Amino acid sequence: MDETSDEPPTSAVLLDSCHFSQVIFNNVEKFYVPGGDVTCYYTLTEYIVPRRKDWVGIFRVGWKTTLEYYTFMWAPVPSDAHTVQQQIQFKAYYLPKDDEYYQFCYVDQDGMVRGASVPFQFRAETEDDILVVVTQGEVEEIELQNKNLCKENEELKASCASLQKQNIDLQEELSKTQELQNSLESLRSNTEKLELELSSLKKENKHLKERDNCREAELHQLKEQIENVTSDKEQLETRLKTALDHMDQLQSQVLNYEKEVENLSLMDHDKTKQLERLKEENRQLCLSRAQEKEQNKELEHCMGYLKGTEGKLSLCLSRCLQNEQQQNRTLMKELEEQKHLFQILQAEKDEADKENQKLREENYRLLRHRLQTRELSSFSAVSQAQAPIPAPGVGGLLFGNPYCVAEANVGAGAADADSVRKCPMCNEVFPEDIEASQYEAHVQSHLVDCPLCSETFEKSNTQVFDDHIFCHCLE
Repeated sequence: MDETSDEPPTSAVLLDSCHFSQVIFNNVEKFYVPGGDVTCYYTLTEYIVPRRKDWVGIFRVGWKTTLEYYTFMWAPVPSDAHTVQQQIQFKAYYLPKDDEYYQFCYVDQDGMVRGASVPFQFRAETEDDILVVVTQGEVEEIELQNKNLCKENEELKASCASLQKQNIDLQEELSKTQELQNSLESLRSNTEKLELELSSLKKENKHLKERDNCREAELHQLKEQIENVTSDKEQLETRLKTALDHMDQLQSQVLNYEKEVENLSLMDHDKTKQLERLKEENRQLCLSRAQEKEQNKELEHCMGYLKGTEGKLSLCLSRCLQNEQQQNRTLMKELEEQKHLFQILQAEKDEADKENQKLREENYRLLRHRLQTRELSSFSAVSQAQAPIPAPGVGGLLFGNPYCVAEANVGAGAADADSVRKCPMCNEVFPEDIEASQYEAHVQSHLVDCPLCSETFEKSNTQVFDDHIFCHCLE
């Protein structure tokens, strides 16, 4: 760095107040050849702490203050505290051009001189350079400086030990004080945060207590209502279960009756085939009730001719048909009674549904619109299975064929029941050729089961399902 750079910190302090022994310059030549760079070597002692604004200057011998430097370079700060050997290179362009005596001086950032080298010159090397001539005043001044340096060195050694001890003690106290201050600040910040949190928690606790009181009152009311609804529900379920059991029994009986009627129809069909050989017109009597009397007359006329050969057969057939007609009347009577009983049960079910609807409306919509899906599906299936069986007509043989019309009506009813399948949820009608598993899967897609009690609900009414789950949570 040259003189055109930032000016170094200087001071007008007298030489007596400077400490020349804290920085020691090494390997200082007696003279340096002009036109070449000069490297300055120095050692930092333990009595000096290098700082960023310290600098090394070249002074003409006889200087009085640090303002009289010829050129300077910034002193590098050691990267390691144990590194004491340093060097600085002065460029030839900034060095003096005369043959006066100069010396290196280390100046700290306060402008105080901390070390000075022996004098040297800038001139060419000659073989006659044996003696360095200085004035008597300069020699006395150098001797005085050496005495002062020795004395000052002893004082510095004594004071350095005490200063180091004081420095260590002060650093320990400073670190303890800093730690205490940091902990105090952290405690203060934590205390403020805790106070804020405490105030917010108090407000939140008060608000939660108020909400808790309201929730307890509402929960008490809900428990009372749920208990009432549960008791009513249990009663209705008991009544409904009894009705369903009765309906299952009736349905099984109806199925048995249908099987018996089907068996009788098959028997009648076999007998009709036997009688077809006797009279071709017997088949037409099964299709038209208006021609039954005329066909009976013709059949009686034909039977007159066949008395000898078919008397026994006609007599047995007549008795069998009479018995079958009597059984059909009995079955029809029982079916009418079952139909009447089914209507009574249907009325009771409608009344129970109305009561259940009222209870659901009183329960804060928790159990509102509760659909008895499985029961409705069962009633729909039973209603389709309970299609009325038409009364049997009079046969066309000797005593008529009572099962011809019944067979046709039963077959038509079965065909209608098989050909029409209607979804009880969305009223979608399915074709005749759809499989039963597909129909059941479609109906099941409208339903959702409770994972706790396996009760079935409609998917479209999510509010009822959520209220039902909430009731399980309250139990």
